Amino acid sequence: MDESMFAVRDPIRLIPVLFLGLILVGTVVLSLPIATTDGSTAPLLTAFFTSTSAVAVTGLIVVDTPVFWSPFGQATIMVLFQIGGFGIMTAATLLGLMAGRGFGLRDRMATQVERNRLDTGDAASVLKLVFAITIAVEAIVAVVLALRFALRYGMPFGEAAWHGLFHSISAFNNAGFSSFSDSVMGFQNDPMILGPIMLSVILTALGFPVMQDIRRHHLRWRRWSLHTKITVTGTVALLVSGFLAILAMEWNNPATLGPMGVGAKVLNAAFHSVMPRTAGFNSLDVGGLHDETLMTNFFLMFVGGGSAGTAGGIKVTTFLVLFAIVLSEVLGRRDAGLFQRRFGRAVERQALSVTVLAASLIFVATSYIASISPLPLDDILFECISAFSTVGLSTGITADLPPTALLVLCVLMFVGRVGTITVATALALGGRERPYRYPEENPIVG
Repeated sequence: MDESMFAVRDPIRLIPVLFLGLILVGTVVLSLPIATTDGSTAPLLTAFFTSTSAVAVTGLIVVDTPVFWSPFGQATIMVLFQIGGFGIMTAATLLGLMAGRGFGLRDRMATQVERNRLDTGDAASVLKLVFAITIAVEAIVAVVLALRFALRYGMPFGEAAWHGLFHSISAFNNAGFSSFSDSVMGFQNDPMILGPIMLSVILTALGFPVMQDIRRHHLRWRRWSLHTKITVTGTVALLVSGFLAILAMEWNNPATLGPMGVGAKVLNAAFHSVMPRTAGFNSLDVGGLHDETLMTNFFLMFVGGGSAGTAGGIKVTTFLVLFAIVLSEVLGRRDAGLFQRRFGRAVERQALSVTVLAASLIFVATSYIASISPLPLDDILFECISAFSTVGLSTGITADLPPTALLVLCVLMFVGRVGTITVATALALGGRERPYRYPEENPIVG
């Protein structure tokens, strides 16, 4: 029987299929009358877009979540982004387990960017870590938020518990969905709300391979793997630089930080240096940000967070590998690397492939949406990067986009979630190495 008939059994093809299946199931459930507040059937595109955004842990919405969706609908959305976030974290490890049973070396290399090269022997340990950290962090953050909502804002305990749980799971999975119509803008001055959400987002954006490494070696820098060193260093650098840039650019902006006191300015600048890199909650009006701040957000969203976690983007490691390659060329070095380690050629090609595919997809999507929509180009670009990087921040144009543009955003969210390399490899049928190589000749570059 034709081998291609069993292509779906190939682990590299299994991830997109499972995610697509979950999106379709979510669409059906959200289309039920019980999922909406008025008991009507949600439009198919609305249900599909919301399901895609939830499974891809993005957070972009076309309807007001607490107004349009009933408690059942909101619970469905919460389950979808819990499964979506947990699935992408565990899928990398499960692929590692399956790789030992006939998974080809070529396919292993193709998925190393998403899987972060987890050894098969580490898989079971990492899975246990994923379960333990998920339960512990979500429970702790949910309790802290629920108590704050109840004691500080006078919410009934049941309502406070619901909002605490929803935001805790959303933050941990970097989903960015909120059970409040204005996200967390109503808590701009409350570090007991913004703080736990920030910490949860930062933790999971590091990726579980980093957590595993730190659990083993604690803070002994010399024993950390190169991946952990790059991810932690890059994360700190991006958070600090993003915080300083946003604080400086928005300090006097009357639509954002301007009216706040110094403490609130610092808190909200820090919050918005974390959210563009993966999560999508907002305590400030994103539509009111200065253009130069939006540009900063473009960069933070595109880079994203750590590998094999809930973060999106091309990943911190990918960006720093490319940075090291450029630096080595400028300095005339033979090899590219960081922290006294050099990179393999396969990793360099993967980093370049991920970045080029991501940039190309965003460029094509932005160009198409701009051709069918009268909305400003910078807002459209922001939306496309946010969708691909599964961030969920928006300048407020999502609901105003035409149906075909929303479908384009769904594609961006799906590809951004399962990984450009994973999708490209899944669609490549019958790809095999050629038994020959062409003669080498170098064109002029630059």
